[in-house]
Formats: sequence, structure tokens, C-alpha cells
Amino acid sequence: MPQDGGLAAAANAGAGRQRIDKWLWHARVVRSRTDAAGLVESGHVRVNGKRMTAPGQPVRCGDVLTVALDRSVRVLEVAAFSDRRGAAPAARALYRDLTTPSGSEASAPQADPPTAPPSGGG
Repeated sequence: MPQDGGLAAAANAGAGRQRIDKWLWHARVVRSRTDAAGLVESGHVRVNGKRMTAPGQPVRCGDVLTVALDRSVRVLEVAAFSDRRGAAPAARALYRDLTTPSGSEASAPQADPPTAPPSGGG
């Protein structure tokens, strides 16, 4: 019995964090764990504004990840962890998406379209 309690305690001690590559894969941000590790190593992932280059870097609940993908940037807040990669609805429960609905709104405010000058003799 003491061995089981020790294993449970060890599992619970690590429950507050998870490797960033595993979390990205479990949250279905990328298709494979190898892709997740490559994304982190290439510097396309930031945790709380700091660029990460080590796939083994742990993330914790409340951390904000900025992930630069091929055609978009996603901002995700870590909400939970998983022991395995599950279905898409379960993966969405692992994060809160902070990405704005339109990426162009965040990058630069849009000006009103130009209007024709008023006509009139004067």
C-alpha cells in the first residue's frame, strides 16, 4: 500500500505542469508531438511573452501561450492538462482561446473608407 500512495503523490506533484510539446499536442494545436517540438525549437512559441526554444519547458495553468502557426497566430491560456490526447471537444477544454476573432483588428486599426469630396459650386 505505501508504494501506491507514493506513486499517487508523485503523479499529483507533477499535475500542476506539463511539457510544452505534450500540452500543444494534447490540446490539438499541432498534429504530432514531433511537430510541437519543432514549433517550440524554432522559436514560434512564447510563454507569458518569453520565447521558448526547449520542448521540455513546463507550462502551468494560467500561462498564456502565443503560437505562431503557418497562417495565423493563436493566443491560448492554459486551463488544464491531460494524460493523453483525446477528442477535439476534450482538447478544447484544456485552454481558453484569447485570440481576437479577426487578426487584422489586433494588428492595425482599420480606417474608414475614403469618401468622395462634397460636390457643389462654391
